[in-house]
Amino acid sequence: MTDFFWIIVAGAVVTYLTRIGGYLILSRFERIHYRVEAGLNAVPAAVLTTLVAPPAFDHGWKELAALIVCIVMSLRVNLLKSFICGAVVLIALRHFFPG
Repeated sequence: MTDFFWIIVAGAVVTYLTRIGGYLILSRFERIHYRVEAGLNAVPAAVLTTLVAPPAFDHGWKELAALIVCIVMSLRVNLLKSFICGAVVLIALRHFFPG
């Protein structure tokens, strides 16, 4: 087996242990403090921000324009439609303005 394979396996095991560990710890409590629950509810948005923000600000105006479209659309429609509109804008901008 190659080192690459073992790196993937180790990453999968660590990811699984991290996720199941959080669940096991929180399942021991009868009630979760409302601040903890609010923090846990904010995690998906925080993760999405860390994935989206760097390319939007490092790669240029096309990515930033798509991000702005997503933000504006998210105020009016659901998340899936907002994502699709942002993706369509980004694809169109990259197609019509290459380079």
